[in-house]
Amino acid sequence: MTGDYRKNAALLQAAAEGDSEAEAELLRCNTPLVHSIARRFCGRGTDFEDLTQIGMMGLLKAVRSFDPARGCALSTYAVPLISGEIRRFLRDDGPIKVSRAQKKLSADLLAERERLQKAGMEKIPLSLLAERCGVSPEEAAAALDASSPPLSLSEPINGEEDLALENTLYDEEEETRTLDRLALSMAMAKLPPLERKILLLRYYRDLSQEKTAHALGLTQVKVSRAEKKILAFLRRELAM
Repeated sequence: MTGDYRKNAALLQAAAEGDSEAEAELLRCNTPLVHSIARRFCGRGTDFEDLTQIGMMGLLKAVRSFDPARGCALSTYAVPLISGEIRRFLRDDGPIKVSRAQKKLSADLLAERERLQKAGMEKIPLSLLAERCGVSPEEAAAALDASSPPLSLSEPINGEEDLALENTLYDEEEETRTLDRLALSMAMAKLPPLERKILLLRYYRDLSQEKTAHALGLTQVKVSRAEKKILAFLRRELAM
């Protein structure tokens, strides 16, 4: 794996010097990271492939501005740039932008609702409003939803006082931690079975080297040497 680590460092250095092939290889290797982040933004009116393409722009910015002196892995540095690029797209060009046609239709629907309420109707079905305005119920629902005013972050959700919108906001730091855990799991999966067991006993069950050695039928010296080898391997993997 030392060779892979050096190759990755060489690619970053070559990309910084203007090597387009090295830059393309770095983008290819880190595409799974973009996919992981893009999936978190699915369901907001934009296709996954489009989100991925926008995220790749963030990854490209990360590759071109990465500085090894920052003391972090490229993946860690790239996460906020990728997610920021996607959020910017959704904010500026995504489904929250309301067209003039939708604004006009929403105004017509609300005006018709007011007329019917003044006429004495209490419960006015959306289908009736849509029929009177000459559109389908789906079009009416979309126009009213798009033109709804922004909600306060402290406004309770479904009447639950202790559950507000501000408590459901995207947490970039939590995403970074999640991706770091994912990267660690992927790196651990590359370890031989015995080394994985040593790692699990030492750092997940918090056993001493002596107890770990006893549990695996090894000597403490062998566990100590294996642990140093394992940690060095993980550092290389996570730095890629």
